[in-house]
Amino acid sequence: MIGVYDYTVILTYLSLLSAGSGMVVSLSGTGHPFLGTFFLLFCGLCDAFDGKVAGTKKNRTDSERKFGIQIDSLSDLVAFGVLPACIGAAFIRVSPMLNNVIGDTDGQWYRVALKLFIFGVLILYILTAMIRLAYFNVSEEERQSTEDGARKYYLGLPVTSASLIFPTVALLQYVTPFDLTWLYILVAVITAALFITPFKLKKLGLKGILGLIGIGTLEFVALIVARIIKTGRII
Repeated sequence: MIGVYDYTVILTYLSLLSAGSGMVVSLSGTGHPFLGTFFLLFCGLCDAFDGKVAGTKKNRTDSERKFGIQIDSLSDLVAFGVLPACIGAAFIRVSPMLNNVIGDTDGQWYRVALKLFIFGVLILYILTAMIRLAYFNVSEEERQSTEDGARKYYLGLPVTSASLIFPTVALLQYVTPFDLTWLYILVAVITAALFITPFKLKKLGLKGILGLIGIGTLEFVALIVARIIKTGRII
């Protein structure tokens, strides 16, 4: 079989499988953004360790290393680009406020325009995630040709930050009585802009990564508790 199937790519494959599952449950007729958010958090967990796991294999060939780099970016695009957009679409579908405004356009141009704008934001979010990942790949390749060691700074917001940003909005939705779908759309706009804004962001060390994992774990537990309190069930 073509491809690489050793332990160095397992977490990347799991992240993609999780992202695909999250997309399916978010966009299905009975799906809910709550379910997709859990898959997004799991993608973030996989991404936190995939590079370190891959780095433990000292005898990787150059072809295996390049393969790992390619699938990591492709997986990140699906997990942190497409999946958050699908969760946003699920928020729109279950939003009472937006359903009253754009649920039945009835040929009214302003309702059609608003619907196109909202979904256009989600599509543009995916585009900026792709641009961010492609830029990172190119700049990292250029950096490695002139520097040794790992990079110390990122330029622009890493797309993997989506694994904590959007679950936070989902959690706020469950602990407040207000419809926060507009907040999700606004956060998508801001996050997309930060993906392609050239500002320096210091790369986190192990303690910082463990801290983010702790935040993600708390969000995971809080979402379950909030869901049970609000609906009496998890699914």
